Amino acid sequence: MLPQTPFNRVPRETMSPRHQGSWDRSQELHGDTSFVEVMTNAPQVYDWYNDAFYRDLFASGRLDPKLVELVRLHLAGRHGCASCNRSDWAAAIAAGYSEEQLNALADYENGPFEERERAILALADVMALDNAAAVVTPELYDRFKRSFSDAELVEFGVIMAVLTGMAKFILAFDLLERLRTCPFRPPESREA
Repeated sequence: MLPQTPFNRVPRETMSPRHQGSWDRSQELHGDTSFVEVMTNAPQVYDWYNDAFYRDLFASGRLDPKLVELVRLHLAGRHGCASCNRSDWAAAIAAGYSEEQLNALADYENGPFEERERAILALADVMALDNAAAVVTPELYDRFKRSFSDAELVEFGVIMAVLTGMAKFILAFDLLERLRTCPFRPPESREA
C-alpha cells in the first residue's frame, strides 16, 4: 500500500537540482517519491539527514560498513518499511552479504553469521521500535565488549537511534510503503 501522508508534497519542479536528483532516484528504486516530496518542505532538514547523518556518521568509515548495512537492513525488517527493505537489501548485498545470510536475519543467532555480526544484531534488537522495554543488561554489554570498543558501541548506538527515530517519523506520518508484516499499521488497515 502506497503512503497516504497528511503532509503537503513539494512538486519536483520546485525542488533544487540536488533534491530533484533524490526524487529521480526514489522514483526509479521505489516507484514512490512521497518521502522526498515531504522532506523538501524543510530542505535544510533533508540536507542534514543526507549529509550530517548519512555521509558524516553512517558512512564515515569509522565502523565496518558491512556491519552498518546489516544493522540498517535488520532494523528496516523489524520496523516493516517496504521501501527501506528494498534499498537496504541492495546495499547489504553490495556490502558483501549473501542472500543466504540476509534471508537468515530473523534467526541470526543460528544463522550464517560471525559472533561480531550476531552481537551487533542483538544490539539492534534492543534498539528496535517494537522492543521498547529492552535495555542493555550487564551480560549483553559484556557480549558487545568482546567485539566492539566503547567508541564503536556509542557510534553504532547513535546510528541505530537515528534510524529508529526516522522509522517512527516515517511510520507515524505514513511517508513510505509498509510491508504487510509491519507491526505499526494504522488501525483501519490491520484487518486488511
